[in-house]
Amino acid sequence: MSAAEHAGARESHAPAPGQTATGAASAWPRGEALLSAVRAQHVALALLVATGVFIVFTFRQYGISNDEEVQHVYGRLLVEFYASGFVERAAFAYKNLYLYGGLFDLIAATLEQIVPMNVWDLRHLLSGAFGLAGLAGTWQLARLVVGERGGLVALVLLLLTGGWSGAMFTHTKDVPFAAMMTWALYFTTRFAIRLPAVRVGDAIGLGVAIGAAFGLRVGAVFAVFYLGVAVLAAAWIGGDDAAARLKILRRALLALLPAGAVAFALMAVFWPWAVLSPGNLFRAMTTFSHFSFPLDTILDGVVMKNGEVPGHYLLSYLLVRLPELFLLGIAFALPAGLRALPILSSRDGRQSTLILLPVALAAAFPVVYTLVAAPPLYNGIRHFTFVLPPLAVIAAAGFHSAWRHGAPWPRTRLAAAAGCLLLALTHVVSLARLHPYEYVFYNAFAGGVHGSVDRWEQDYWSSSLREAVGLLNAYVAAEGRPHRRHTVAVCAESLQAAAWLAPGLDVTRNWRAADFFLSATHMNCDAVVKGKIVREIVRDGVVLAIVRDRRALVGHEREPK
Repeated sequence: MSAAEHAGARESHAPAPGQTATGAASAWPRGEALLSAVRAQHVALALLVATGVFIVFTFRQYGISNDEEVQHVYGRLLVEFYASGFVERAAFAYKNLYLYGGLFDLIAATLEQIVPMNVWDLRHLLSGAFGLAGLAGTWQLARLVVGERGGLVALVLLLLTGGWSGAMFTHTKDVPFAAMMTWALYFTTRFAIRLPAVRVGDAIGLGVAIGAAFGLRVGAVFAVFYLGVAVLAAAWIGGDDAAARLKILRRALLALLPAGAVAFALMAVFWPWAVLSPGNLFRAMTTFSHFSFPLDTILDGVVMKNGEVPGHYLLSYLLVRLPELFLLGIAFALPAGLRALPILSSRDGRQSTLILLPVALAAAFPVVYTLVAAPPLYNGIRHFTFVLPPLAVIAAAGFHSAWRHGAPWPRTRLAAAAGCLLLALTHVVSLARLHPYEYVFYNAFAGGVHGSVDRWEQDYWSSSLREAVGLLNAYVAAEGRPHRRHTVAVCAESLQAAAWLAPGLDVTRNWRAADFFLSATHMNCDAVVKGKIVREIVRDGVVLAIVRDRRALVGHEREPK
């Protein structure tokens, strides 16, 4: 298939019948391959719909994250900035939040004024919607690169990853950013493989995705880098000589001008600080490359400061946080990539190289960057959640390659597929047992969630405090003294408990004088003060949070007021 034919086959976002998206012959007969692709598409759509239903029915079960209060204040300040006609600029002096884009927080603060809902639940519903958009983007990207069945596999792998499906409600900066980066990668790939032909929709979509990503984090520079490499590769592959390559490059740059304008406009709207001064964008990039503050993290049982983590921190967390099925797909992809190198470097394989390049770059470059630069990190994979979608596509490509190469042994192949399905079901059961704390999932390499205790980060967002507060409310109500007041100390931000406490229970910062103490068990904060443990939040045999009754230690109960 020629480059032009290959690009044409992508107009419907699906591979040609009997052909994978990378141009390799399918192991299925032509008619059977078409039927299988249609079924895969329908199953993927059903999974996306089911995920949407899951979001609607569960978003109220998730607690407030540590950063959520300051992020929402930032969003409100941005609303004030626009409502005042750009006069009120408190947002640009609020803590260090001005170094981030405010897309999510601005939308949430705007919706807060018109949607009659608890604002924290509203944020989690909105974040879940971004998570669903990221899943859809991963599916579309995998369809483009691997084909319909590959798209389904990538979607399933990401759904099985607690670092996405569990995090998408509470990681209100990380998951929306990852979703926009995924769509930027999708449009980058479409734009590159169609050169020298240009579709306006691809350029505009690219501008929207990159602009929205910058409207969340300066890390969107990764998307610009992937785009630049993809365009250069397209020019090199598409031209036979220097003149032809320069012509393709010139055409690409001209086509990207409206994309750049759209991206800049969106960044200016959602991150106005970035455009107040020419050097602000660079300032944000340099700040975060060395950004560190006093915060402990843990890596395989060793507690360390976030500025002292080794370069393999991210890679180590990926190896224990990704489901085994996900890792298996990546393991299949590595030798498949090595075997394909001679073909990909040949003239006939150049178009396939162009399709795979952006995804491979997006999956590998951030990990390599952390290995080399060893930047300050904490909370496991949280800050690099955006590598999960491209890794899922790579894993799907690995499974596709293994399936194709197993064609001479059909019975063995079917048995292996059944084994993978069984493994996927065990992952579903594991996530269900952790609900709604799926984001603390660890695979067997870490010994599961139980093996992660005191070795890896657990409920670092203290999301379990919402459930703990509910248990405390019921515990106090059962005493039958509705007019008594009690103080509650919280090893987290006060709001994380105060938002859900019943009347008569007040948060205090004086832990030693508090009647009750709430804490997640992450980093052993639950052991900081004494008191009888009267309630526990337990998942899969692991205590995630506790409620302590300290009234016997305090020495008295408060009198009715």
